[in-house]
Amino acid sequence: MDSPWRDFNSEKGFGQAVNLSKTSQLLKAKVPRHVAIIMDGNGRWAKSRLRPRIWGHQQGVTSVRETVKACGELGVAYLTLYAFSDENWSRPAAEVRGLLQLLDSFVAKEGQNLDDQGVRLRVIGDVARIPERTRESLSMLCNRLQNNNRLHLTLALSYGSRGEIVRACSKLAHQVEQGKLRAEDIRIEHVAQYLDTTDLPDPDLLIRTSGERRISNFLLWQLAYAELWFTDVHWPDFRRAHLQAALDDYASRRRRFGLTDEQIQALT
Repeated sequence: MDSPWRDFNSEKGFGQAVNLSKTSQLLKAKVPRHVAIIMDGNGRWAKSRLRPRIWGHQQGVTSVRETVKACGELGVAYLTLYAFSDENWSRPAAEVRGLLQLLDSFVAKEGQNLDDQGVRLRVIGDVARIPERTRESLSMLCNRLQNNNRLHLTLALSYGSRGEIVRACSKLAHQVEQGKLRAEDIRIEHVAQYLDTTDLPDPDLLIRTSGERRISNFLLWQLAYAELWFTDVHWPDFRRAHLQAALDDYASRRRRFGLTDEQIQALT
């Protein structure tokens, strides 16, 4: 059984106990392998310009396009974008329709651009809630890009981390009911195996725009050892320079993973 600590040489994870060789690679890494972003502030950005909220979301697509391109060029291997949360379904119906239409437009227009950049696409979340036509177009695009490996782009759609963890626990309960696993044998790696991100490395860096300083039900399990970086810049204004600032700040930090200073010194 693969463990949830992430290995730089595969898409598997680390062991429950610290693997010093793999941790050494993490400590020495100056560019985060996996960046996760909460793209916040579209509505407020539009409101400040006396425009409808959906216009802000539309302008945010440019930031997505530029961030994907920059991550591929700067050596980031995995990028996960919080595009639509479980809670977003509670927004006004017109805004939800607009967001889904924007998603359809993104899939229709960005496919060739993503393919040209060697981007592989996947989706996590409670996708059953997404309209069937949109699900089908997303699936077709994911299949089209499945052999690319320069940048692994994940869209979190209809996603909530608490719901994801509950789904994982339910699957584990079924394993116990069927006698395939004993309750007392459940370990961290068993839970990680049933998360939406089972084949992804945990994020090394979380970026949130628009001045908020919270995680908002995003990758709660996976962010256990992530570095957090917040900016007051609204998402539609986020550009390569802001991403570079986040990466530079990440490179300056001293990551520990529960180790002592003496252990870190020996590894680096």
